[in-house]
Amino acid sequence: MLRLITDFDGPIMDVSERYYRVYQLCLEQAQRPDQEIRVLPKQEFWNMKRSRVPETQIGILSGLDETQAAEFAQNRRKTVHTMPYLVYDQPVPGAVETLERIQQAGIDLVVMTMRRVRELDEAFTRCDLGRFFPPEKRYCLPNDYVKTGDTKDKPLLMARALAELSPADDVWMVGDTEADIIAAKTHGVKVMGALCGIRDRAQLELHQPDLIVNNLAAAVDLLLTVNS
Repeated sequence: MLRLITDFDGPIMDVSERYYRVYQLCLEQAQRPDQEIRVLPKQEFWNMKRSRVPETQIGILSGLDETQAAEFAQNRRKTVHTMPYLVYDQPVPGAVETLERIQQAGIDLVVMTMRRVRELDEAFTRCDLGRFFPPEKRYCLPNDYVKTGDTKDKPLLMARALAELSPADDVWMVGDTEADIIAAKTHGVKVMGALCGIRDRAQLELHQPDLIVNNLAAAVDLLLTVNS
């Protein structure tokens, strides 16, 4: 049996609009009434996020002073994963069709995400994605979970999944961040870094995934070729 463990945000959901809306909101909150600021165009902002430019630096490049930039960064962290902004997430173009292909090909599909249950359920319901992931194939955080950091929390989630899931002949992980790569490599799972999310190629390469692919569709193409 071939198993594919996929991250949710990045490979399946495009979060760039949510992040950009929260950037605009927090910039406005930090701005003084008489102050001129420069709202970065979305693509420029997203490129900075993907290359891991620090939040405070993004604030300064937008015209805030250092004190304001620190406040901006703090507010952004508090806001970006809250329920009112999750509605801006939409499936990556082609992702739903790829999930349908995975089902048709008989690949065992598992989702592994740093979202909490309510945050994952929101997207599953709104975008009709729950049909691809039965409850026993959903690995996310409890609603009351206190996060310590994705690179620490995601390997714990991977350990739980590997302990609970039935054995598989071939297991791959697809994700768009260093947390995905670290979680997979910690537990001996092969991993593909996906370029459709919040890290660019240079950031993914730092953590040495087995492969780097453009998106989930490209990952599935590879798996089906190798396993044909």
